[in-house]
Amino acid sequence: MKVILLQDVKSLGKKGDIVNVSDGYARNMILPKKLGVEANAQNLNDLKLQHRHADKVAEEQLENARALAKNLEDKYVEVRIRAGEGGRTFGSVSTKEISAAAKQQLHLDIDKKKMVLQEPIRALGTYEISIKLHPKVTGKLRVKVTEA
Repeated sequence: MKVILLQDVKSLGKKGDIVNVSDGYARNMILPKKLGVEANAQNLNDLKLQHRHADKVAEEQLENARALAKNLEDKYVEVRIRAGEGGRTFGSVSTKEISAAAKQQLHLDIDKKKMVLQEPIRALGTYEISIKLHPKVTGKLRVKVTEA
């Protein structure tokens, strides 16, 4: 019997896969536990529509990420921090502070976990940090660190 999996099933397949299982396994395990449904014409059509919708949503997310990356190109965020002699700061600027400054100054909600700092920011100046907006899109944000 052919079955469309509704959830990941160990040693059988992932969600959305069409697998061939014995009739008894399907009747006694897969169907009662709602791990899958029978692969008839209506269910196959529903699966196809779900895949199309998922592809459309993924494309929209990719376009939004590209637009945000283009928007971030010419903008910068200013972070103020206490500093001593020679422009050395007390501590370092964290991604949490950069995220809060972006929210306040640019009105953009950027997740601090998506920011990639090559090394900690411990001096005054301008830095460029990478932001992973999407698995295929990485944006750049300039951070200007000034003395408070």
